[in-house]
Amino acid sequence: MLVLTTPSIEGKKIVKHAGLVTGEAILGANIFKDFFAGIRDIVGGRSAAYEKELRQAKDIAVQEMVEQARAQGCNAVVAVDLDYETIGASSGNMLMVSASGTAVVYED
Repeated sequence: MLVLTTPSIEGKKIVKHAGLVTGEAILGANIFKDFFAGIRDIVGGRSAAYEKELRQAKDIAVQEMVEQARAQGCNAVVAVDLDYETIGASSGNMLMVSASGTAVVYED
């Protein structure tokens, strides 16, 4: 399954637009506690554990989106957009990663 951020597929003809497909993944507050606790050790650096969790959440969201497209008989998702949002009462309890795009069928 092709997953592209562009609205078209270079050199291919899109023959069907099936509509919007989405996927979401939410990280709980415990990852933030671990992240902020680790700040003392990585001052100014990157948190590999946090980045790994974000990548995993992105992969889950994209996979859900792809499964929706596949269920509609499509072989690609174009115009994909990834968003990262904090949600929760205190604006930071959780992080949501969402993926959205247009499910299409293209000819080889």
